[in-house]
Amino acid sequence: MGKADFLSPKAIANRIKSKGLQKLRWYCQMCQKQCRDENGFKCHCMSESHQRQLLLASEDPNKFMDFFSNEFKNEFLELLSRRFGTKRVHNNIVYNEYISDREHVHMNSTQWETLTDFTKWLGREGFCKVDETPKGWYVQYIDRDPETIRRQEEQAKKKKQDLDDEERSAKFIEEQVRRGRDAREEEETPVFTELKRESEEEKVAFNLGASSSVARPSTSSSGLGASALKTAASTSSTKRKDPPSSSDSREKKRKSALEEIMEMEEKKKQQQSARLDNWLHPNIVVKVVTKRLGEKYHKKKAVIVEVRDKYAAVVKLVDSGDKLKLDQNHVETVIPAPGKPVLILNGPYRDTEAVLEGIDEKNFCGNLTLSSGHHKGKTVKIAYEDFSKLA
Repeated sequence: MGKADFLSPKAIANRIKSKGLQKLRWYCQMCQKQCRDENGFKCHCMSESHQRQLLLASEDPNKFMDFFSNEFKNEFLELLSRRFGTKRVHNNIVYNEYISDREHVHMNSTQWETLTDFTKWLGREGFCKVDETPKGWYVQYIDRDPETIRRQEEQAKKKKQDLDDEERSAKFIEEQVRRGRDAREEEETPVFTELKRESEEEKVAFNLGASSSVARPSTSSSGLGASALKTAASTSSTKRKDPPSSSDSREKKRKSALEEIMEMEEKKKQQQSARLDNWLHPNIVVKVVTKRLGEKYHKKKAVIVEVRDKYAAVVKLVDSGDKLKLDQNHVETVIPAPGKPVLILNGPYRDTEAVLEGIDEKNFCGNLTLSSGHHKGKTVKIAYEDFSKLA
């Protein structure tokens, strides 16, 4: 049978197939040859050239495997650094872009059996930062280029300098507040006394200035008149001091507002310091989120029976009653229906029992009414991950 014409539909279809990606099981990495179907791959395996390549590989198989593994690793990291930089990305996304190249090195010719094994190896060797999530493995490239390291050091120095400037300004504000408090304590507050007469028969005379008429005191009331003038002078002096006292009150108001801001900042710091890394607590309901134990236990609810070393717990499944020892990262909190009792696991109200009143979906928190402790009856907002259903 003759060869099809160049412009015939069959020839065009063959050319399109040859350009696209074919099935992996019909690819020979040793010969770097892609076959279109099973029959073609079988014929290739029986060919003389393929047999020669197998003989060469049998003499030193580790050499060929190390070569292909090194090529796969270099091309994968080059694509990761060029395409995604230092961003955190799912490993399957990078692998799909890598295998879109027709001439790529196939993973079945390397020392890694699966993409997960290769991702773990990258994390152990320090090429990438890897972490496991319920959605799979994520990788983040570590850029060790000298220029990049120098730029990061300059950014760190600049950030440290900015923090030093902020600390200096904060110290300056604190010094100003302290000086204002000291000055306010040193000021003498005026003492007002009542005007009293020792005898009802004696007359009191006031000197209102040169322009006004002066009362003519009698000889018998000269002593009382002098004391009255002193009292009038003292009252006039206190009246003149009234405007500074009003300005002092304004200054006090300003300083009190600044003190309120400082108190708010201190409260925020106290709330942040009240948070801990460990949140496990006995007699609460949690959900198993790890897939390492299989689908049998995935997303199953359990009750914490015992907490070990703060970050590990022995749980008992609600459905089957099986007991497991799990890490804190392998479980998550459970939000019950409104009206059910819960336990606060983190924050300033840690280890406090409460009742769930409702859920604020926009802020990802729940409205809780405390049912124990010093703040009993108080309603607070707590994030989803900081409280869980009581068993």
